[in-house]
Amino acid sequence: MVRQITNETRYVDHEATTSTDLVDPALYIHREQSLIEFDKRVLAQARDPDTPLLERLRFLTICSSNLDEFFEIRISGLKQQVEYGISQPEADGLSAGDALTRISATMHELVTEQYRVFQNELLPALSKEGINLLRRGEWTDEQTRWIRQYFDEQVLPVLTPVALDPSHPFPRILNKSLNFIVSLEGVDAYGRASRIAIVQVPRSLPRVIQLPVELSKAGYDFVMLSSIVHEYMDELFRGMKVAGAYQFRVTRNSDLWVDEEAVDDLLFAIKGELRSRAFGDAVRLEIADNCPPVMTQFLLTQFGLTADELYRVDGPVNLHRLNAIIDKVNRPDLKYKPFVPSQPLDKGKGYDIFAQIRKGDILLHHPYQSFLPVIDLARQAAADPEVLSIKLTLYRTDADSPLAKVLIDAARAGKDVTAVIELRARFDEAHNIDLATRLQEAGANVAYGIVGFKAHAKMMMVVRREDGKIRRYVHLGTGNYHAVTARIYTDISYMTCDREIGDDVHQLFMQLTSIGRASRLAKLLQSPFTLEKKLLQLIDEEIAAAREGKPARIMARMNAITEPRIIRALYKASMAGVQIDLIVRGVCCLRPGMKGISDNIRVRSIVGRFLEHSRVFYFFAGGEEKVFAGSADWMQRNLHRRVETCFPILDKKLKARVIEETLSLYFKDNTQAWDLRPDGSYVKVEAGSDARVTAQQTLLNMLADQDKVVAK
Repeated sequence: MVRQITNETRYVDHEATTSTDLVDPALYIHREQSLIEFDKRVLAQARDPDTPLLERLRFLTICSSNLDEFFEIRISGLKQQVEYGISQPEADGLSAGDALTRISATMHELVTEQYRVFQNELLPALSKEGINLLRRGEWTDEQTRWIRQYFDEQVLPVLTPVALDPSHPFPRILNKSLNFIVSLEGVDAYGRASRIAIVQVPRSLPRVIQLPVELSKAGYDFVMLSSIVHEYMDELFRGMKVAGAYQFRVTRNSDLWVDEEAVDDLLFAIKGELRSRAFGDAVRLEIADNCPPVMTQFLLTQFGLTADELYRVDGPVNLHRLNAIIDKVNRPDLKYKPFVPSQPLDKGKGYDIFAQIRKGDILLHHPYQSFLPVIDLARQAAADPEVLSIKLTLYRTDADSPLAKVLIDAARAGKDVTAVIELRARFDEAHNIDLATRLQEAGANVAYGIVGFKAHAKMMMVVRREDGKIRRYVHLGTGNYHAVTARIYTDISYMTCDREIGDDVHQLFMQLTSIGRASRLAKLLQSPFTLEKKLLQLIDEEIAAAREGKPARIMARMNAITEPRIIRALYKASMAGVQIDLIVRGVCCLRPGMKGISDNIRVRSIVGRFLEHSRVFYFFAGGEEKVFAGSADWMQRNLHRRVETCFPILDKKLKARVIEETLSLYFKDNTQAWDLRPDGSYVKVEAGSDARVTAQQTLLNMLADQDKVVAK
């Protein structure tokens, strides 16, 4: 239950706070260790019998994908700090070298557990349901004939084995690609006696192959491409004996580095960097657990890695590829029940999005409520002769985004369209470059934000002429303009034609596309200028109220909290007696529950069907209850190195909705909630004898249409 505001919460005299060293590293959890804890919670979903079986498999693949990015970005960053002798310990005081040592042990345990869950829990459970991932020794004669034909026709023509000798050096290995190291005996037609060969498997080949239904023993039979290549490896080395073949995969540094102040064209510079991403420095080697030590050491030497960076795996080297099975299996009973996001707006005859916004501010809670009204705003604006301009920021969007199509059509029709596209959105750079190019070719104004600051704000503005005057219609959100993630991420959309908010958004676009001093905004908060300052002020006001014996309360939800100044302010608030409840999906460097320091702080993480993505901040404010939503987490990068927006929820009814739907309800959850302990670990909240409450399912029941078939 949500804690009630009371004057009897633990109170520490504020004089005592001056003697408490709030910069003590022991008060902070290391960021990477906290991120690993998040992946443990994701993996726990793969083990949860209450989760539909194919969704459990999906969580396993998500965990695998998360670990890939962890190595590509976080581990590679720590390794670079060590390599260049950079000493930049964060608030926890751990050096990069010490962090790598600590992370290595934890990560090896996590990977071992990941494969144990795969082999001992998921594969047997899938097999019971007639879904089989067949090993080489399990193929029937009919299946073997089909697989051999598939290999001859589809696989063999695109394989290029490389036998290592002075004229065939060790090949360049693509980041996260499937490869084999092969042990050979004998000599070839030219009398050469190479002992080692490398086989690279092109990414053009599917990693999971479904066998024809008539050959399936129980319903759905699948074979890994790695198994097929392994089975017929001798076909690549005729006349020689294949003594052993072992799959491996190397993970490389995938972070892009561009000196923005030293380049004339950011788009061109990032294009150049993208070409080298696939061949960055190696940070991890995954290899079959039966690979002999001598061959393993050979690969480690080739990639410049140590034994600590080696991961022996009992199964496919890339579990993420198993997600292909989920879409191929038509078993609705093994997946989440489908739903259709509800349509909260009146979309009858003569549907006019502008008229509906003029009636009052609109709040949409995704994915339970449809994202279509946001697209409708752009679509109607593009067709409306009274609309003068459309402006929006794009950080991530889907490849076939209907919003992008609307903007391109509007620009071609002569509308004034301005798009601020963040080219450095990690792993979406190539897509954003393509979108920027298409918009420019259509005649839109395209900007890339501010040098040194990522444009992470989520805002759209439509300028319309009405009765000879100008009115601005605005959409602000906590999530991206991405129709796909709008169905699987929880986010808030806010649509308004409030004059002051419209003026503020206009000023923000001016800052992003032009140059000049930051303007004073009437209602919006922004990073890197006013957001952190205002947050600290609001926390201080709660502290002052608590010291006067008045009710004081802070609630907030976000993806991560790492900013030391914010954490120290929350510690001070707790010591003053402020009740603080935080929902932090991922990384949390704050330690709750420390005696005399953070007794009054509770941190909860929700991991479920939907990815929790909303950022919402609540302050009791003497009963005024100030509520904000925005695009920024409480992290250094969001508060200092990104352009972010944070907007107030002023309408009383909408404010009450936000408090209940995004905060209060989540502290009643006793099925998908995890509470953070002072040592940095998490414990699953158990319902016990209480009625089971699942926040996401409750919201589905409240807001969505669950009995309809999902719209394609």
